[in-house]
Amino acid sequence: MVATLVVSLAGIGPSTFARCADLADELDRRRVPLSLLLAPRKAVPGEALEWVRARVRGADALVLHGFDHDADPCRRPVSLRRRAEFSALPAHEAGLRLVAARSALHRLGLATDSFAPPGWLASPGTLVALRRHRFAVCADMAGVRDLRTGDVRAGRVRMVTEHWTYLAGVARAARRGGLVRIGVDAADLDRIGVRDALLEAVDLALHHEAVPGSYSSADSPLGSTMNSVPSGAVLDRTR
Repeated sequence: MVATLVVSLAGIGPSTFARCADLADELDRRRVPLSLLLAPRKAVPGEALEWVRARVRGADALVLHGFDHDADPCRRPVSLRRRAEFSALPAHEAGLRLVAARSALHRLGLATDSFAPPGWLASPGTLVALRRHRFAVCADMAGVRDLRTGDVRAGRVRMVTEHWTYLAGVARAARRGGLVRIGVDAADLDRIGVRDALLEAVDLALHHEAVPGSYSSADSPLGSTMNSVPSGAVLDRTR
């Protein structure tokens, strides 16, 4: 089985915009699309938003990343909060937040049927709500779910951590034909070695002939059909 490579980027905003654009340029040179994780309540209009709009008109995928990342509507002190948004919600409350998030995205001129919960943790109620509201893809900690068919392709998210451990895990998944999922928060791209480690992991996966893809629902997230970008394709950013 051919490996699939998916790179996701969260934390997009005015203060991180330059780092996001730099990473996207590097991935464009490798013909690897980005999955852009956006929480609409946290998004700030401006140059960063225009950049997101331009990217999703090309090969990148927009992924709803929660609503406002607030798991505690009672506004308790941060020290008393324990759960990520959508990690423990019942179906009704998750549905209300999904409706609000989609409305907020619409006001930003954006739309998507792909979802990745904050912390990569989705409660059973959240999965029910996603299906009710016609979402097609949910990318959680353990894998990528096709909500239309119930199929799941296993593959945990690999955030950039200790360099050699991180690269070893990517290489194993790619050699075995697995789902190679690399995630990064834009705020971490300023940390020493994070950007280079991520790009090194991408190069390693491509060396093992992983096919670049995204969390888009354009194709099934299972197997090599997962919104794959042919190796000779050019990502058009002029549209």
